[in-house]
Formats: sequence, C-alpha cells, structure tokens
Amino acid sequence: MELLANKMRPKKLNDIIGQDHLVGKNKIIRNLIKNKKIFSMILYGAPGTGKTSLADAIINELNKNHRLLNAVINNKSDFDIVIEEAKMLGEIILVIDEIHRMNKDKQDILLPYIESGLIIIIGLTTSNPYHSINPAIRSRCQIFKVNPLTNNDIKKGLKKGTKYLDNIKVKEDVIDAIVVVASGDLRSALNLLEMAYYSTNDGNVTIEVLKAINSKPIIYIDKNNSNYYDVISAFQKSIRGSDVNAALYYLGLLLEAEDLDIIFRRMTVIAYEDIGLANPGIGPKVLAAIEAVKLLGLPEGRIPLSVVVIEMALSPKSNSAIIAIDSAINTIRKGNTGNIPNHIKTSSKEYKYPHNYKNYWIDQQYLPNEIKDIKFYKFKINNYENNLNKINNEMRNKH
Repeated sequence: MELLANKMRPKKLNDIIGQDHLVGKNKIIRNLIKNKKIFSMILYGAPGTGKTSLADAIINELNKNHRLLNAVINNKSDFDIVIEEAKMLGEIILVIDEIHRMNKDKQDILLPYIESGLIIIIGLTTSNPYHSINPAIRSRCQIFKVNPLTNNDIKKGLKKGTKYLDNIKVKEDVIDAIVVVASGDLRSALNLLEMAYYSTNDGNVTIEVLKAINSKPIIYIDKNNSNYYDVISAFQKSIRGSDVNAALYYLGLLLEAEDLDIIFRRMTVIAYEDIGLANPGIGPKVLAAIEAVKLLGLPEGRIPLSVVVIEMALSPKSNSAIIAIDSAINTIRKGNTGNIPNHIKTSSKEYKYPHNYKNYWIDQQYLPNEIKDIKFYKFKINNYENNLNKINNEMRNKH
C-alpha cells in the first residue's frame, strides 16, 4: 500500500506547500520553469521540508529526461550509465539524494558533464552545502535553501491529507497536536496522521489515539494550547531577560517533549547571540553540557542542562558580537568597500609584523581605504568587554 506522504507528493509547483521564496509568484524557480530553463542546483534543508517534492515538481513541469540516484546507495557504474544515457539523449536531469556524501570518484566523473550542461544535477541534502559539499561541485550549482515549514504549512498539508483517508474524523485540536509533534516535518506529520487513522476501527482520530502511538508526549496542545515555537521563543527570551525561573520552566516543557535537538541548538545560539562576550566561557560550557546529555540520556541529562541554563540566565548579557558581524555583512552587501591594502596581501614585503614591535602592536592600516575609519564593533559595558577594551587601548597608547 502506498504511503499517504507518497500519494501527496507534488506533481506541479502549485502543489508545493511553503517555499514561497522559491516558487511564489515571480520567484526564481517559478520563473525558471516559466522560461523552460533549468540549471544545476543544490536544494538544502531539514528533513521533511520538501526537497524531493520540489525536485519532482521541477522535473514534471519541464517534462525532461531525468534519473534519480542516491550518492550513498548507488555506485560509480550507476553514474556511468546515466552519463551514457545523457550522451544519447543530449541532456538529462540527474537528481542526487544525499549529495553531501558523494565520494570523489563519482564527483570526478560527473564534473565535465555538469560543466558542459549535458547533465543538469539537482542535489538534495540536509547538510549546509557551504560546509559539506566539494567546492568543485558547489561552484557549478546554484544553491537554494528549502526553508522549514511553518505550523500553518504543516496544518495545510494535514488537512489536504485527510481527503485521501475515507471517512476520517479528526478535530482541529488533534490536527494542532500533530503539528506540534511533527516539529516542521510534513512527512512525519502525514505518517502520524495515517497511522492514527488506520489504528482505529472507526476512523475517529483523537488525542488519546495519538498518545497511544506516539512516543513524544503531546503536552502543549493538551495543557494550554500554546504554540510549540512560542515555547522555544519564550525559552530564549527568558534567558535573555535573566529570568532564571522562567528559563527553567520552558526548559522543563521542552524536556517533557523530549526534544533535545531543539534544546541543544537554541542553547548554543543563546550562548553566542545573547551572552556573547559578557561571559565568553559559556559557549564551551554549553557544548560540554550537550555532550554530557548525549552520554547520559534522559532523565539524568536534565541535570547538566539545568546547571548550564541557570548560569546562562544569571550571566551578564552582551549582543555586541552579533551587532558587529551584522554591521560588517551589511557594509559588504552595499558594495564599494574597496580593495585589501597592498601591504597586507600575501605577496607584500612591506607588511609590519606586530610581534616585532613594542607591546606587539604597530600602527598600520588593515581595512580598505574606502572604509578605513569604519567601526563595526562597539563594546557593551560588562567586566569582560571593559577589560578587553582597556587592554587594547593601553597597548596602543603605550606604543
């Protein structure tokens, strides 16, 4: 029997749920299809966000010859066959799942044919391609991020899915509960809906049915109908606001949902975004706590998480680092930033090596002329940054 998630796989761009930044009116993939033109690309995003569905829709819209291979499962000979087919047909679209795991042999045989346009690849990956995919492949592809689906997107998909299940009875609060449990993964949401439907004798899917088949506690919908992402937001804002009790409460909610991945990611973000240079030792402590939880599992893992969340909430806060890097990036995006000064280029013989000078500092220009006086970093008032600023000023003044 074909799974519900497969029955609902989009055939056209209009069937795609979410991803308006790519397939909305006058957006890039929509216009490419309209112009009957496609280029090699990499689609990356979390599981269940619709990468394969988007690839299928593109192929169906263009009605071109295509093949699907998996970078891990399929061997080099499978890729050789596709190359020979492309030579006979004149062009072929090759969808490569898990492209970040494609080994060098497969990359090497594909590169010249991607370069010539004989093979157009659509690579699918859950990993950030800027970190995980060979630059030779990456440079020949346009990279598009497939965004996490919103709660409304998941809800829309579930309601569409109910039309495929005869005589299903499911209330709004049950749909909402599935949305929470799915955590942005539409495939997971549809699988849970389908299993719940077939586990009843009358098609009546209730909260009790979900609890019986789902290992993750359904706590937010049952208790107070609050939104899953609101809990995550409240967790970060409580730590940022130095409310230790609220931080522990929201940590407890996430622990009850056994959603360790989101706890790990959010705590890591908070350590660098909200606490930053006010307490730079917190980042390594967060990572150490995460490793401890992976070693211990739950319920013992709640203890190191509690320790570090308490310190995070009570810690002084500084967002100077995120402000600084965003300021630098915004300046770069505006253009006209000039060239690297000649004396700090690789080939320069005019560079002054700071370690050879008093206080290990020498006055020389590092920024391009056009922005040489710009200040991206502005320190916040806290002990650590005050001390860094004081040392830096003394080093310059004593020279």
